[in-house]
Amino acid sequence: MFIRKSRKRPLANGEPLFHDDHSRPRTRREFIAQGMMAGTATVFGASLFSLFANPRMAAAALSSDLEGLKESCGIAVQGAGKIPFICFDLAGGANIAGSNVLMGKSGGQMDFLSTAGYSKLGLPGDMLPNDPSFVNEELGLAFHSDSAFLRGIQQSTSAGTRAGTNGAIIAARSENDTGNNPHNPMYGIHKAGADGSLLSLVGSQSTDSGGNSLAPMSLINPQVRPTKIDRPSDVTGLVDVGDLIGILDQGDAVAVMESIQRISDKKMNKVNTRITTDEAIKELVKCGYIKSADLADRFGNPADLDPMADPDIVGPGGIFSSTEFNGNREFRKTASVMKLVLNGYAGAGTITMGGYDYHTGERATGERRDEQAGRCMGACLEYAARVGMPLMLYVFSDGSVSSNGSLDDSQDGRGKGVWTGDNQQTAASFFLVYNPNGRPVATRNQIGFMRADASVETASSPAANNVNQLVQTVLLNYMALHGEQGDFASKFMGHGLGDTTNQDRLIAFSDVVNGTIPPAP
Repeated sequence: MFIRKSRKRPLANGEPLFHDDHSRPRTRREFIAQGMMAGTATVFGASLFSLFANPRMAAAALSSDLEGLKESCGIAVQGAGKIPFICFDLAGGANIAGSNVLMGKSGGQMDFLSTAGYSKLGLPGDMLPNDPSFVNEELGLAFHSDSAFLRGIQQSTSAGTRAGTNGAIIAARSENDTGNNPHNPMYGIHKAGADGSLLSLVGSQSTDSGGNSLAPMSLINPQVRPTKIDRPSDVTGLVDVGDLIGILDQGDAVAVMESIQRISDKKMNKVNTRITTDEAIKELVKCGYIKSADLADRFGNPADLDPMADPDIVGPGGIFSSTEFNGNREFRKTASVMKLVLNGYAGAGTITMGGYDYHTGERATGERRDEQAGRCMGACLEYAARVGMPLMLYVFSDGSVSSNGSLDDSQDGRGKGVWTGDNQQTAASFFLVYNPNGRPVATRNQIGFMRADASVETASSPAANNVNQLVQTVLLNYMALHGEQGDFASKFMGHGLGDTTNQDRLIAFSDVVNGTIPPAP
């Protein structure tokens, strides 16, 4: 009888996963989960006039006689005055609870699980969080002190950024290895009020959700389908102000466009277009010139949008060194999304990272990939701190993994439990909130809980066994950050979170950053 030996070689970040116990990938989402597909960019190099139809232009300093026309032309406030939102979609079924973010029983994060439960979550008996030396609360939310997510976050952030952060973990089962879980909350975030000056939503995948996992069907709004952004050229390709800037400097180009509007307005007022919608036609023409002048005023310098040209992101004082940035596509993807969202150009964004189906017969592969994800999460938090903006950062995955207790004593395995298979019972999501005015005070750092054996207690919250209600829980917490949880029922009719008393038990932070959102940079 021929026995096939299990491969236990740790894999590099970006190297695809091949599982003996999985069928060959057949769909785009399966390829992403196993790290075999990165996705290609679609550069939107729009002409100036094609952008006239976009109603989400932000306020800019036009001449005083035209300033009052911006609102009537649908030029919105940059960032819509809401907290920027970024979510990480770790495709494949990543470990979140236990070895990364601590998850406890009904008493919270420090209501410890059994030794066998922690073993299932990849922690050996000599690394249990019962020992305070294995607990790190630097981010407010308690992490295992040897969490790979935490190591990555620490590499990308300053102590001050970490001191302004807090979070919560949500016990929530979801199906393993499938993008069919309706995990993605971005349409709901937009419905709650988040918007951008160029785009409403962005995502690193060309899907309806912008990520690997689906968006809940009840929330999808085709009018704000995420624009695909996964590299700096996608960002700089969003705006083309034509040839006028280049022939003239930026200020003169804006002045020319303003003058064209004034001349056009006078002429249009003297003619009848003989079209039944005469006034509407004139309004479209007028607003087209106003929007083009506003566009040139704010985006005439392409470097304003370019993540690579931002010294806070790349360079000697940047979050990433030039070598790191140029050599790692995940860093470039993260930088591109966070640049748009945290500067108010987009209201929310999804960053999909593939290859998190990492039960490969050893531990090192998962540790390295989790650390890289942590670096990207930390980059978003640090960039928020540098531009002085709050941020809600949400992390989820389709399913999870578990260990049978065997250990990987290699340097990168760190003596932890080998991930040996998929296990939706151990799944969780978490979010972090950064506030430039000081750490948010949490009512609770854990929503729902696990049983002692590290399986999700499905009766612990509406989110525990229903992914749609997990998304609703995230949306409720986003609205609560603005003190708007009282509007949740009218905004999301037919939700499954119960009455306001039950909803209060699902809120980690209440109105902690309302009134502290500075103008977008």
